[in-house]
Amino acid sequence: MILYFLRHGQAGLHEEWKGDDGLRPLTKQGMKSMVKSADLFADLKLGLDLIVTSPLARAFQTADIVADRLKLSEQLIQDERLSPGFGIEDLARILQDHAQAKALMLVGHEPDFSLTIGALIGGGRVVCKKGGLARVDIISTDPLQGELVWLVPPKLIA
Repeated sequence: MILYFLRHGQAGLHEEWKGDDGLRPLTKQGMKSMVKSADLFADLKLGLDLIVTSPLARAFQTADIVADRLKLSEQLIQDERLSPGFGIEDLARILQDHAQAKALMLVGHEPDFSLTIGALIGGGRVVCKKGGLARVDIISTDPLQGELVWLVPPKLIA
């Protein structure tokens, strides 16, 4: 299985947001950047079977933009396990739930993605910037292990 970890796009600052953090949206610039990124993802022909996103507004907006551009809106699902606090155990359960998928995009948050990718590849420091995309190929499900194929920062995507 091929996993793509997409960190949500640029959102408003946490310190400046007055409401529920789960409702904090992408900024206008964040939306524009994600549209450009989604165009690149379409050109890359990632072969996605499913996009699974955190239900938090900024992640869902990111996933929705990508799903729309890739014509995968019907294959977009929300999963609470991708909310902040996501980890390797949550990943294992998500992969079990979608074992038939050959390529899966997960849309979520930091520091969860960096820590989970690090654990999945057997250690190492990985940093997923807002709007960045990482590809990890699963090489074993028991134990869960993967290989980091690439990590593309948002500046390179744009």
